[in-house]
Amino acid sequence: MERKWWTLLLVSIATFMLLLDVTIVNVALPDIQRELHASLSSLQWVVDAYSLMLASFLLTAGSLGDRLGRRRVFTIGFGIFTFASLLCGIASDPTLLNLARGLQGIGGAGMFATSLALIGQEFHGKDRATAFGIWGAVVGGAVAVGPLVGGIVTESFGWEWIFFLNVPIGIVAMVLTERQIVNVFAKDPEPIDFPGLVTFSASLFLLIFGLIRGNPEGWGSSLILACLIGSAALMAAFIAIELHSDHPMLDLSLFRKRAFNGVSAVAFALSGGMFALFLYLTIYMQGVLDYSPLQAGLRFLPLTVLGFIVAPISGALSNKVPIRVLLGTGLAVVGVGLLLMNGVSPDSTWTTLLVGFIFAGIGIGITNPGIGQAAIAVVPVEKSGMGSGINTTFRQVGVATGVAGLGAIFQSRVDSKLSELLPHAPSGLGELVASGGSRAVATAHVAGVTPGRLGRAADIAFVSGFNSIILIAAILSFVGAALGFLLVRSEDFVKPAGAPSEPAGEPVVEQHG
Repeated sequence: MERKWWTLLLVSIATFMLLLDVTIVNVALPDIQRELHASLSSLQWVVDAYSLMLASFLLTAGSLGDRLGRRRVFTIGFGIFTFASLLCGIASDPTLLNLARGLQGIGGAGMFATSLALIGQEFHGKDRATAFGIWGAVVGGAVAVGPLVGGIVTESFGWEWIFFLNVPIGIVAMVLTERQIVNVFAKDPEPIDFPGLVTFSASLFLLIFGLIRGNPEGWGSSLILACLIGSAALMAAFIAIELHSDHPMLDLSLFRKRAFNGVSAVAFALSGGMFALFLYLTIYMQGVLDYSPLQAGLRFLPLTVLGFIVAPISGALSNKVPIRVLLGTGLAVVGVGLLLMNGVSPDSTWTTLLVGFIFAGIGIGITNPGIGQAAIAVVPVEKSGMGSGINTTFRQVGVATGVAGLGAIFQSRVDSKLSELLPHAPSGLGELVASGGSRAVATAHVAGVTPGRLGRAADIAFVSGFNSIILIAAILSFVGAALGFLLVRSEDFVKPAGAPSEPAGEPVVEQHG
């Protein structure tokens, strides 16, 4: 098999593992809680530790890939992720599990940030479009199939195996990476911008921490205010450092390109809308519709299958259709799908969501390949790692802010509706309802309220909040679609110098050893 196809295979395996890990854990949380005697806060950190560290280190890893070699950073990240997966599986208490999850996120950053650049260095012309189409299918499929795989593995082998399965796959993939992928890096690598690296990562960490913890801690709490103010101050310091640095980690001139801003907006909108909503879709299916984890995961299959089918077609079409058309159309179709999901009731079945799933799956399949292509097409080849890192950072920030922002609105709407239905309900009941509808309050007791009435009120309040955030996610998708269509222009793409396979930019070196 040619080297370029080995590259695509290994990058796709890494991408699938990473995105699967984002969603697969949610299904296993009840088992983890029971076996490790974890509190609700500890369970939240099982998810938060991974996403926080992944988003915080993405840009750093992308920049290091340009300077130290993309294969080197990719392999190191793979090794950290694989080792951390082993630690997760053998963790005997919540603290160890959460520390290992954070380490997984750091390793994932090295893999994710260099993945698009590795594909871009090997594929050109029509082959590049096909490669990004396949990669896009992996992205769409991994996110949607996570709950299904999580249900199968957890029910069949135990929650530890959702982590143990990464170990043999990771070891084999690392060996093949060293044998089959060349290490490409700048001929004259610039010094690492440590001040920029520290201030950017710290700013992003504080921002995402504040957004994720804002709802449970309270948006006006001193902790959250300190995080958000600190994040803004560090970001201002980062910008000042980059503007005055001879060797900046982030070339701020990239943001003068409309296409760069447009593809970043599309990546953020898709992740902050549709992908962030997966969490609440899963809770709705299990908490209100009373499906098991496996049953709920199966019902995501229409979306998953369509994502796999459409993405390669979209990648191939990018040779004939402007990328801005694919980005705008795809995200608009996602928005239509979300509107079709809106209007569920406590008496709905999963088929109420089916038509919306079909549209959303098609839209995700159309959009993902274009995001990947445009992310590195708008930057010089020697900056492709940076472009890849920024793109994936926008995806992860989109998920983090989407989950936090939608969650805050969702919780507020649930509380409001519940107080309307049960005026004398105790404080804290709304948070319980938001965690799982009638299933979550099955053992709760409210004075003067029968269990049947309590369960019905819980489901009504839940779907009230759920419909609200579906609508908001749809609006975000339409805004992202408009920005993608208006801002992404082919004239902003870096043109090859000479032969089509030789992109313009600073010379690069291939290191085979």
